[in-house]
Amino acid sequence: MAVMDGLRSPKGETSGDVRARSSVQQWTRGYQRAAVALDALAMLLAGGVAFAARFPGFPDRMTLPYAVFSLALPLFWLVALALCRAYQPRYTGVGYEEFHRVLRAGFLMIASVAMVSYALKIEVARGYVVLALPLGVFLCLVARYRLRKRLHARRWKGDCMRRVVAVGHRAALSDLIRLLRQKRYHGMDVVAVCLPPNDRGGPVAKVPVAGDFAQVAQVVERLGADSVAVLACPEMDGVALRRLAWQLERDDVELAVAPALMDVAGPRISIRPVSGLPLLHVEHPELDGVRKALKTLLDRVGAAAALLLLSPLLLTVAFVIKLTDRGPVLFRQVRVGRGGREFTVLKFRTMVVDAERRKAELLADNEHDGVLFKIRSDPRVTRVGRLLRRYSLDELPQLINVLRGEMSLVGPRPPLPEEVARYGGDVYRRLVVRPGLTGLWQVSGRSDLSWEESVRLDLRYVDNWSLAMDLQIMWKTWSAVVRGSGAY
Repeated sequence: MAVMDGLRSPKGETSGDVRARSSVQQWTRGYQRAAVALDALAMLLAGGVAFAARFPGFPDRMTLPYAVFSLALPLFWLVALALCRAYQPRYTGVGYEEFHRVLRAGFLMIASVAMVSYALKIEVARGYVVLALPLGVFLCLVARYRLRKRLHARRWKGDCMRRVVAVGHRAALSDLIRLLRQKRYHGMDVVAVCLPPNDRGGPVAKVPVAGDFAQVAQVVERLGADSVAVLACPEMDGVALRRLAWQLERDDVELAVAPALMDVAGPRISIRPVSGLPLLHVEHPELDGVRKALKTLLDRVGAAAALLLLSPLLLTVAFVIKLTDRGPVLFRQVRVGRGGREFTVLKFRTMVVDAERRKAELLADNEHDGVLFKIRSDPRVTRVGRLLRRYSLDELPQLINVLRGEMSLVGPRPPLPEEVARYGGDVYRRLVVRPGLTGLWQVSGRSDLSWEESVRLDLRYVDNWSLAMDLQIMWKTWSAVVRGSGAY
């Protein structure tokens, strides 16, 4: 799309080029211009479709006000988005927050139309409003999603990145750099680190050490960085952070402070000032209550609908498995569910009939680094089974487990009893929710993940789950399944 050309960032700049910050401002403005154009186009299209559907034919004296309103609708929509701060640079490319503000603007538009029509006693064609505004919001979300994906693709190539100076201790900085390199779509490129004055070591994860805590502002100016990330450390207390913020505000450099808390989602965190001291409050995860009941309802209804819609595919897979090796179609295995209760999980059989007996012979070939048993080219997997595993079709019978209430559509993977027997203390927290048909581990790499990373993702889900997160994971599952990465 031509409107996205503004995302291109200049190349050929050296790491110390002071123009790097203006380069970031340039692609940020380009992204915002593209977002404005797409938002206006989406609402203009929605208004046109609603007008044509509700008032077919050419505009006349009765329908002319709606035609004018359809043309003015993009302007009202842009104002609503601006009021909801949907164009702020800090939300650029941040999917959840960006989409949340678009939805908030949609509710504002609908509420405004309702209040104005009621206050002025204006008769409004409900069919037009009901079609135009929701359709416009939907088209806007789709356009923003595609724009964000375009931005992420450019970031994987090294474009549209923020130049970050990271401040903290060596171990924490090393973890941060590793995570940002794995997920470049966040758009943060650590170009230098600043360590405590007594640390005289070499580079951190191949990133050069440019100074100590007292030299952060000078390092930022010298390297043309546009962001500073401060990790939790005792030396950078409130006074030091305030002085650093004063030094950085002159050049409009972004300052981000990471608390000591890890893997705690934003909705659980709130800042409550007490006598001028901002206290970070962390809410407990909601493991029961109304939201849990809604999740159960969504699971049952979703599983029933999926079984009905996918029944032709399920029958076809069952027929192919039976036709190829005459063995049983389903594989039944005892797994551990919520609260440590065991249940029988159902899967399409992808291995030879005596796979469990042959597992002991292959233990020495285990390629996983934790309690899981995984072999990339497992000789027990059948030819049909390899195809089913690649696209996760073997997992579809677990919809029956979801319908029974033994599993959820989204949650941690269901472990084997022998795996649970080898769990450490913290890992048991995976069992406080029902296991899922899909989860963070599946949309983040599946079997390619290390044991520690898969545990971290499962615990993050347990502590931060929400219906919005479940919907987001289910949406991302389709992409992970189509790519087939990490499935073996």
